[in-house]
Amino acid sequence: MIWLLLGALVLFSLVAALRAFERASVGSIKALLAWIAALGGLTLALMLTLTGRGGAAVGALVMFGPLVWQKVQAARMQSFARRAGAGQHGPQSPGGAAPGQGSARGSGQGSAQGSGSRARTGGSAMSRQEAYDILGLRPGAGEAEVREAHHRLMRGAHPDVGGSAWLATRINQARDVLLG
Repeated sequence: MIWLLLGALVLFSLVAALRAFERASVGSIKALLAWIAALGGLTLALMLTLTGRGGAAVGALVMFGPLVWQKVQAARMQSFARRAGAGQHGPQSPGGAAPGQGSARGSGQGSAQGSGSRARTGGSAMSRQEAYDILGLRPGAGEAEVREAHHRLMRGAHPDVGGSAWLATRINQARDVLLG
């Protein structure tokens, strides 16, 4: 009987974790994975030290430390550049979009807040509200603001500079919806 209860508890926990994962933003998932990797690395270093293989842990740290440090610094610079580039359209949240709007850079999609017209299905039809969310603009933004936001986002999202083709397509589609 105890095994049945433990199994049900594990199943319930797994379903809850999957629902939380489904609702999480890309940024929070990246942060979670970074913490898991860091804790895994510390655990590995501790185990190597406790089993008398501390030299291997130090050698691995010397060999991979600069690579890890370079990746951390690059991620910090990207995050800083996103926030600095997005701060040109009035008050912004750290994700790069105006308060109450989704971050166009964080997940490649806008926030469902405010639109309420349909769920994000990845279909080809895009509402004007979704287009504003993707570009990080307030409804009613002018043509110059739309073009500037499109240009700013495409600098980082274009496939030629290592961005996502899907995200670039969504940004272009948002521009086309707003400019007609």
